Amino acid sequence: MSDEGMTVENRVRGKREPMAMISRHGGLAALAVLLIFNLLVTPNFLQAQTLAVNVSQVATIALVAVGMTLVIATGGIDLSVGAVMALSGAMAPIIFTSEFAQAYPVPGLAAAFLLPLVAAFCCGMFNGALVALLGVQPIIATLIFFISGRGVAQVLTNGNLQTFTNPSFSYIGTARLLGIPVQGWLVALIAAVIWYVIRYTASGRYLLAVGGNERAARMAGVPVTRVKIMAYATCSVLSGLSGLIVVAINSASDAARIGNLMELDAIAAAVVGGAVLSGGRAPIWGAILGAVVIQLVKYTLLANGVADEIALIAKAGIIVAAVYAQQMRKG
Repeated sequence: MSDEGMTVENRVRGKREPMAMISRHGGLAALAVLLIFNLLVTPNFLQAQTLAVNVSQVATIALVAVGMTLVIATGGIDLSVGAVMALSGAMAPIIFTSEFAQAYPVPGLAAAFLLPLVAAFCCGMFNGALVALLGVQPIIATLIFFISGRGVAQVLTNGNLQTFTNPSFSYIGTARLLGIPVQGWLVALIAAVIWYVIRYTASGRYLLAVGGNERAARMAGVPVTRVKIMAYATCSVLSGLSGLIVVAINSASDAARIGNLMELDAIAAAVVGGAVLSGGRAPIWGAILGAVVIQLVKYTLLANGVADEIALIAKAGIIVAAVYAQQMRKG
């Protein structure tokens, strides 16, 4: 190569390297900026109660973001996560306040946890079947339950706010272990298990292979259909669990509000964490980092008197910036 050609190549590489660094470490940089800003400007940021509230909010976003990361890794997207949260959150109080649960408290409480998750699993299987078996575009397939799921939840509750007092159920929302909300520990455990599966098992390699090159994966004998269906099912189960946690935190269930716009938070967290919308990557810990960033953005704006509408614009801007950084890295 001529000296002139090498000079041009070096210039191009010099321009690309900063964008590559941003795409790899942008989430950490955003987290550092948010932490420094809040430490300097936001009152009471380091108070135990403030930190506990933020951990609780991060946990609900992180669960859905981890599930969304799995779906994105297959090259898909799931718009129904908020509706699944609403359905799960609506079912639980109906079950543990029923006559059966009053007569048999322990089985009733177990049913209040398990049946909503079974319903969420069925929703995910439905989404996955539409995508993997019928070839429906993921946005269209999940839009079906995005529209109908919250309606089903409101029908179940007659559109009413459900309030309750059940310390056993509220445990996953209000209890603390070593000063940290128990849902924070739960998210860490689930994320660790899923990370291990992706990193060290054949199922994890199949997931990444499907998103990386679906045609090549089929030719190599990867069970593409099963992998896609299970990705959507897992995403829905994690969304259902997040819905249960929200209900437990508030000791109330509002089908019209639970999980509202959660699909935006989950996609933003996944993308900020390093998930590639074209598939092939599943950065689980990155999704947790992204959830922390998204929650801190909301908290920072609200704590400093900025309207909710601005927070929505900020989250949309985060998604645009993360996708732009990914595109520059590809280039």
